[in-house]
Amino acid sequence: MKFEDKMKLLSETVNVALDRYIVEKETPEKIIYQAIKYSIMAGGKRLRPVLALAVCEMLEGNVADVLPYACAIEMIHTYSLIHDDLPAMDNDDYRRGRLTSHKIYGEAIAILAGDALLNYSFEIMLSDIASGNNNQVDILRKVNAMKLIANSAGTNGMIGGQVVDLQSEEKQISSETLEYIHRCKTGALIKAPIMAAATICKADEKVLKALEKYAENIGLAFQVKDDILDVEGNSQKMGKKAGSDADNNKATFVTLYGLEKSKEMLKNITEEAVRSIEFFGEKSEFLIELCEYLLKRDH
Repeated sequence: MKFEDKMKLLSETVNVALDRYIVEKETPEKIIYQAIKYSIMAGGKRLRPVLALAVCEMLEGNVADVLPYACAIEMIHTYSLIHDDLPAMDNDDYRRGRLTSHKIYGEAIAILAGDALLNYSFEIMLSDIASGNNNQVDILRKVNAMKLIANSAGTNGMIGGQVVDLQSEEKQISSETLEYIHRCKTGALIKAPIMAAATICKADEKVLKALEKYAENIGLAFQVKDDILDVEGNSQKMGKKAGSDADNNKATFVTLYGLEKSKEMLKNITEEAVRSIEFFGEKSEFLIELCEYLLKRDH
């Protein structure tokens, strides 16, 4: 199957599941379901859940076992975007080509929509674990996967990176601090679906180490590419305003290293990601092609 077709198939699998999970209810609090649905179904690459499903397939696991965790990670990612866009954070008006949640529903409902998505992500994972369809070994693996996801989204991961990022605005920071920010803020939630899927699919130590290296490199590459696109990307294609990092006086790979050096770093990091999983042979074809896709993306 061609890469584009596979990407579309996996994305659609995620979209169908998310649509099933997020149901608008005719209850007094129905606006929160509308706000959640507005953001979660706004499109996007579905990179994180696609990574989980792709790793599952490569390891010949059961997609049904991994799908709830893939969707949970997408919910966590979406909650983070809703909160990132708020006036107290990045103050963005557009996301994925549409008005941001707080522009439609107001700041209070946007905050609650993000909170609800974070809570719901754990409801979904715990419901799967408690479903009665798992043996003791499966339960332990899924609990470990959920713990990994929680850690990646928390103060040791995404939130911690966001804190350091905010504290670094309008400051000169070192390359080590910048890399720390991005490995936590962006990279942790890209690494999470890869490692969670591998854990659920009973990967051995060699496979886990290879996938961890792949995950860390594509997570960093993704952020380097984002920094490049913020300088030379097209706002219409990206669905959000280009140049927002400069507007917010944020340190990026481009401000620290320059555009050409950043592009060279991106190429090297991507090549390292590819090398780490080549030993899987043909089974790794999609994940390798995904590296090229991320390298060349324009949004």
